[in-house]
Amino acid sequence: MEFVRNKTLEKLKYDLVRDNLIKYEDLETAQQVADAQHVNLGQVLISSGLIEENTLLKFLESKLHIPYVNLEDYSIDKKCLNFINLNNAQKYKVIPLFMIEGILTVAMSDPLDLFAIDRIVEDAKCEIEPVISSENAILKKIEEYYTSSSSVGQIFIDENRPKYDWREVLNDETLLTDMSDEHIQKLIRAILKQAISDDVHELFFEHVPNGLSVSFRKDSQNTTTGEIPPILVASFIARLKTLSNLDPTVSELPQLGKLSFKVDEMSLIASISAFPTIHGERISIKIYKPPKKLSENSIDTKKINIIKKALQYPGVILVCGSSLCGKTHLIYSILSEIADSNKNIMTIESITKYNLENINQCELNEHIGFNLDKAMRFIEFQSPDILYFEGLNTKEGVDYFSSLVFKDKTLITEFSAENIADLMKKLALGEFSVFKSLLTCLIFIHNKDSIEVFDKKALEKYFA
Repeated sequence: MEFVRNKTLEKLKYDLVRDNLIKYEDLETAQQVADAQHVNLGQVLISSGLIEENTLLKFLESKLHIPYVNLEDYSIDKKCLNFINLNNAQKYKVIPLFMIEGILTVAMSDPLDLFAIDRIVEDAKCEIEPVISSENAILKKIEEYYTSSSSVGQIFIDENRPKYDWREVLNDETLLTDMSDEHIQKLIRAILKQAISDDVHELFFEHVPNGLSVSFRKDSQNTTTGEIPPILVASFIARLKTLSNLDPTVSELPQLGKLSFKVDEMSLIASISAFPTIHGERISIKIYKPPKKLSENSIDTKKINIIKKALQYPGVILVCGSSLCGKTHLIYSILSEIADSNKNIMTIESITKYNLENINQCELNEHIGFNLDKAMRFIEFQSPDILYFEGLNTKEGVDYFSSLVFKDKTLITEFSAENIADLMKKLALGEFSVFKSLLTCLIFIHNKDSIEVFDKKALEKYFA
């Protein structure tokens, strides 16, 4: 459970003692209760009778020089509800009041919550001016204006808004004062958690003048979700590398590592690539979800039977689709499906995503000389019946892969193509002529809900 903080009161709480509004001992006791019950300090002070809500609000008004507004009999301009959706209104205890000359006045229970203000400005796309109001009064107004059946507020619920935002961790003041491994790991976990929440499987960290930008890649588009401030960048990169078994002291050479982490109860694997640029290291993370059963991948029984039949004979099973469409995920499902067979099944991968029982998975390691060239020269001595070869990036790789079919091997690999027409255009190149003739099954992933499977007969018509 996460703590509910009120950053305004956390900053000014000792002024309550200095102004003789509360005793120091009572403040410390209230803070302990707030921490234990995961509520904010103001709620405890008021509910325990240590201070009246109106007195506390007037105190904040005088200290911050921000006006206090009593919302009890206040009428809100309903047109302003367009600027803040219901989710954020409830989350940040804020409600819009009115707009004058392009400035939106909002009532907040915590006007020093800079993250909340940034999010409101981002959503409203205008300048805002906060006023102080009672948390309970704000929540009552939210219920009255947003969720009332007679109100237009209902339409402002944004179901597509991510329910988790990693930048909330940056708003925790302890992160800037205590840059311990524990706090940095909390920030890393927060970023990965939002990526999974947003169904994002690739993200990037790039050096910018204001620190380290965090970008999510989805549908071939990069979206910057925020920036890690300069004071945290070195610690963040070093900790991320250490967790991924990379050398944090090396920044001039490319490195590839693997990160294991959990989001809620889901265990996940990510590949981490650190690459030097003139502005500093660029770090790429690709997240791989645990493989499902083959029947759980939007593939009907007829298509599954085509795949299983192709696995019984020498030839090439090619899995295609755009970047990050789930090619590797599907291949892992196929490998899991046949793991209990009596055949010797092996893989050659840059990073093994998940440990598969009864599959001999091989992970390349450039640091010790176990590269792709060496793997290709020695894999045949292991007598694989079925071999998964991660990606075809060179003509030598294509030629070698094709030659194994003539030695009665079944090969599985993947290939990037935006659509079927794009695939056919690429396979029409001369270097693929032999490889193309050896295809016994083609699987094309349009999206997670649309997967086509072609057997050899159907492919012959395509290539005719």
